[in-house]
Amino acid sequence: QVRLVESGGDLVQAGESLRLSCAASSSIFSIDAMGWYRQAPGKQRELVATITSGGSTGYVDSVKGRFTISRDNAQNAVYLQMNSLKPGDTAVYYCNAYYRNPGIYYWGQGTQVTVSS
Repeated sequence: QVRLVESGGDLVQAGESLRLSCAASSSIFSIDAMGWYRQAPGKQRELVATITSGGSTGYVDSVKGRFTISRDNAQNAVYLQMNSLKPGDTAVYYCNAYYRNPGIYYWGQGTQVTVSS
């Protein structure tokens, strides 16, 4: 079992940048994939970015070229660098950890990102 704690959310203006951090309570070396999801008011939670244990990354189309996910196994942390933020990026951002065996997801409590126009 792993506990995840997100931080770094803030109120920023459009065009600015933020870096979200996700600190894990134990080693992330064995976590098969980690990701960032977001949920805006009245909308379903959506996958934003993922990174595998091998370092492969994936992004939703709306953030490609603006967001970068990275992981630091030594620090037991995952990051989401968000540049050129838009009002449409406003949401609560959640960190996620996935263990393929036995197929379990863990979630953090979320951090609020608000982008004003």
